[in-house]
Amino acid sequence: MSNIKPETLLFLSDLKDNNNRVWFNGNKDRYDKAKENFSEFIQHIINQLASIDPSIGMITPKDCVFRIFRDLRFTPDKSPYKNHMGAYIARGGRKNHWAGYYIHIEPNGSFVSGGIHKPQSKIIRSIRKDMDFYSDTFLQLVNNPDFKKTFSSLGSNSLKKIPAGFSSDSKVAHYLKLKEITPMHALNDNDILSQNLVDSIIHIFCKMQPLVAFINRAIEAAYSEQ
Repeated sequence: MSNIKPETLLFLSDLKDNNNRVWFNGNKDRYDKAKENFSEFIQHIINQLASIDPSIGMITPKDCVFRIFRDLRFTPDKSPYKNHMGAYIARGGRKNHWAGYYIHIEPNGSFVSGGIHKPQSKIIRSIRKDMDFYSDTFLQLVNNPDFKKTFSSLGSNSLKKIPAGFSSDSKVAHYLKLKEITPMHALNDNDILSQNLVDSIIHIFCKMQPLVAFINRAIEAAYSEQ
C-alpha cells in the first residue's frame, strides 16, 4: 500500500516558504520523489474507487493529477508553483466535464472533495432541472445522516436569487442557487500520514458516490439534448 510519505508533506511545506524557481530547481529531486509518491498513492485510490464507481473507467494517475506549475496569466500572485498536490478522478480524467472525486494534499490544508466544479452553463442548468424534478431523490441523498456528518455543505458559491425558470417554492430552492456542487471533507496532517489514509478516503468517497452518480445522469441528459 502506497501512502503519503512524510517527505512529501515536508517538501510541500518547504515549497510554500520558498516558492521560487531557484529553490525549486535546486530541490528538483525532492519534487520528483514527492510527485512519484503522490502518483502511486492516486493509483491505489483509483484501483479501489473503480470497484465503487465503475464509471471512472480505465484511467491512470497521469489522467488525474494536476501540474504543480501555476498559470500566472490572469493573477497578480506570480508565485510559480502550487503549494499543494491535487488530483481529480473522474470519467476521462481531470480535463473532462464529468462529476468526480478530488484529493488535495497540502500541509495544514488537506481535504477531499468532489461533485462538479465550475460547470458549463448548460451542465449546471441540467443539474438544476434534475434536482428540481427529482427533488425527493436529491434530498434523500444530501439529507442522509452519514452524508451530512461527512460533508457540512454542498459548497458556498451561490447565486443571490433563484435562477430563471425555477420557483422559489421548490423543495430544493436553496440548492438551485448553487453555481457548483462541491461537498468537502477536511483532513489534518495526521490523517494524511496515517497508514489508513487510502481506506479513509475511499470510505468518504463511498458516501459521495450516489451524489456523483446523480449529477452525472444530469450531465448525460445535457449532452444528449445536442
